[in-house]
Amino acid sequence: VGMGRTVVELFYDVVSPYSWLGFEVLCRYQHIWNVDLRFRPAFLGGIMQATGNKPPAILPKRAEYLQKDIKRMAKYYQVPVQISEGDFQRVLGKSTLPAMRFITAIDMTEPRYLEPLSREFWIRFWSQHEDISQPENMLAVAGQAGLSSELAQKLLEMISSPAVKNRLKETTEEAIKYGAFGMPAVVAHLDGEPHLFFGSDRLELLGSVIGE
Repeated sequence: VGMGRTVVELFYDVVSPYSWLGFEVLCRYQHIWNVDLRFRPAFLGGIMQATGNKPPAILPKRAEYLQKDIKRMAKYYQVPVQISEGDFQRVLGKSTLPAMRFITAIDMTEPRYLEPLSREFWIRFWSQHEDISQPENMLAVAGQAGLSSELAQKLLEMISSPAVKNRLKETTEEAIKYGAFGMPAVVAHLDGEPHLFFGSDRLELLGSVIGE
C-alpha cells in the first residue's frame, strides 16, 4: 500500500446489477485515484434478511423505473447489463449463494483472479441470462476468467467447506456492521473512520470525500 492511499472496500453480490456498474466504475478509477481498492464478495440475501430490506423491484412502479435506469446506466458506463421485463422475477427466484461461495473461494486461494472471475459471473448472469448456481456453469465461468480446470474443480469442492461458508458469512456481517442494507456498499476508510456509500450513483461523492 502506497503512502496515504485511501482503503476503499466494495461489498458486492453478482445478483445485483448496480453492484456490477459500481464495480466496473471503481475498477476504472482504481488506477487514477489514490485508492487501495479491495473487493469484498458478500451475500446480498443475508444483508436483506438482517436489515429487513425488500428487493426494490417488488414495488411495480419502482421495477418499471429500475429497468429504464439500469439501461441508461449500462449505456453511460458501457457495461453490458441486459435487462428485460421478466428479469427481476428471474433474479428473485435464483440464489447466488453458490456463486458467491465460489468467488469467496478464489479470494481465499488466488485473489488475483477475483476481479476477472467476478466480472465473468456478472456477464453470465446479466448479459447471457444463465443460471449461475449450476456447477457446470460455474466451471464455464471460471474457464472464461482464465482459471485452469484443476483450480476451478478445486473451488467447486471448496464451496461446501465450513471455511468458505464462514468467510462469506463474516464478510456479509462486516458489511452490515458498516451500516449496509443493500448493495453495492462502498466503504472508504479516512482517518480511521469508515464512510459508507450505498449504490453505484454516489461515486462522484466518494471521490470528493477522499479528495479526488
